[in-house]
Amino acid sequence: MGVQGLTGFVEERGVFFTELRVRDTKLVIDGSSLYHRLCFAPDADFRRGGDYGAFAAAVRDFFGVLRACGVAPFVVLDGGRGAEDRKLPTLRGRAAEQLRAAHGLSRGAGGCLAPLLTREAFVQALGRLGVPFVQCFAEADREIAGLANRWGCPVLSLDSDFFVFDLAGGYCPLSHFQWQSVCAAAGPQGRYVPARCFSAERFCGHFGHLSKALLPLFAVMNGNDYIALEALEAFFSKVRLPRGCAAGRGEKHLRLQGLLNWLAQFAEPAEAVDNVLKYLKKHQREEIRKLLCTSMEDYAPSEVNLEDFFQNGSYECEAARKADVPQWVLDALAKGKLAPFVINALILRSTFLRVQVENMQRPSAHSTALPIRQVIYGLLLRVSHSTEDASPSKQTNELPIVCEFDRCQKTLKKTFVQAASLPPDFCDDRFPLEKLMEVPMSCRQMLLLETLGVKMSSLEPIPSHLQLPAAVTCYWIRSSEPKVKLNQLKALLLMIVSGELQRITDDPDPTVLPAEDDNIAYNKFLKWKEKKLENNDFDLDAAHSFCQWQCCLQMGLYLNQLLGTPLSEPDLSSRLYTGTLVHRLYQELKSAPSVENLFILSPKMAQLYQVLLNTVES
Repeated sequence: MGVQGLTGFVEERGVFFTELRVRDTKLVIDGSSLYHRLCFAPDADFRRGGDYGAFAAAVRDFFGVLRACGVAPFVVLDGGRGAEDRKLPTLRGRAAEQLRAAHGLSRGAGGCLAPLLTREAFVQALGRLGVPFVQCFAEADREIAGLANRWGCPVLSLDSDFFVFDLAGGYCPLSHFQWQSVCAAAGPQGRYVPARCFSAERFCGHFGHLSKALLPLFAVMNGNDYIALEALEAFFSKVRLPRGCAAGRGEKHLRLQGLLNWLAQFAEPAEAVDNVLKYLKKHQREEIRKLLCTSMEDYAPSEVNLEDFFQNGSYECEAARKADVPQWVLDALAKGKLAPFVINALILRSTFLRVQVENMQRPSAHSTALPIRQVIYGLLLRVSHSTEDASPSKQTNELPIVCEFDRCQKTLKKTFVQAASLPPDFCDDRFPLEKLMEVPMSCRQMLLLETLGVKMSSLEPIPSHLQLPAAVTCYWIRSSEPKVKLNQLKALLLMIVSGELQRITDDPDPTVLPAEDDNIAYNKFLKWKEKKLENNDFDLDAAHSFCQWQCCLQMGLYLNQLLGTPLSEPDLSSRLYTGTLVHRLYQELKSAPSVENLFILSPKMAQLYQVLLNTVES
């Protein structure tokens, strides 16, 4: 969520914060805010599809600082859009903004765009670091507030809604959380993170002793992600809002300030709502009263008890129960083992496909992965077929439809996609979605491999954690339009090998003696990377092709997760995809084919490259 204009309004004044030394405390962290903050690093490259290894290193550094200061972090992530889908207009607006940013980046303009697999890389990094986290059924704000109040600790976020929640331990904006400037206190207290904490008392006192209970009404009337009440324009056009003390910049801040001063005359929300309604036409009043009161509930801490989840792994949610979400799906979602994409497809039959920096004249990069998505939809929305009268035409009519929001050239369009018809094992009425994990693992693995068009025998020579990326690469080669160029394939495989070499060098297996060859090859690779690149041009067609690969990998990951991981999940945080590197390798292979021998000094890595290349080419 977010209250329009409120962050700028609060920051401009600066008097509503108190200095805080964050140490020896629990800290409830808004995961979505944190991973966006960390991936939008000043030196990040947003054109080439993301450098997930560097991002994972930033995540590791962040939580390392917290550990050094005695801070116990608990990360809470947003889940799906919720059964009522109230944020749909806001999400469509955001998707359109991201599309404009992607188009600008594709043409060389500045801007920020989170790489496609950032959330997946973040969840994997949390798991590797042992940081406790939960992924909620829907929007996380109320559950974050509920947990922080239960523990009396601060909330760390960048969401302006937390200026409105009544938080016992206060709200620390990430923009004032100086984790890269840790201080050492004199005496025994040890290190701390300098931060600033928003004081709702100071804020309310600044506006004529405004009651904190009126802040939710203020947020709703001003407009947030859930509500933009055009009917209230009649109120704003008729009421005389007091200006109060010195005005902020711009008309928007004048309105915010005037509304706060006007609300300060009322003791509690019901009285203020009654006075708002006097300015509206009689036939609108009851509907608007209901809307205002319902929307204010968005700022009441949730009844979901996340403390239970962090103590015993149990996530209980009334909204999920009402939506008939199977318990195993809800548990997997809470543990980050299923993506929000899956829950949205299941309960809303609607998904957003996130845009990347691709060639806007071509079909969306996501179109390559459509058959994988159709299998996911088939598994989630499968209707039972009685065997006697399930003629092919009847089955086709029964296949569910999912609405996908994706780009068509430079605009956001919705397309209706039919779910795939599944093999007989998955159409058996004994195995509805509730019992998907009871389908034999061999059948689940077969469905995954058939969807990707590979045989297990061809993947067997490949290390288990790279089998899914290899299978996805086979699928990409076969399905991409226009066809993948050989140098694009080689660049991608060399990038995967470089990630593997870095993994075994930086994080060696204690049971295996490190090979000197690997260290020599790695040092050679680092020297090669330090060389100045003669041609650093941005190749939009190559970018489009690598975007298609990421789309296929994303949906391959989701299908693998939904089937209970019949193949090992690859680790994005160990440099499985590094956009700047794959683009550089592609450019150099065009002019210096000898780059293909970059890892020749390590027999193990040279063999891995050859095995991957042979598997994909076959």
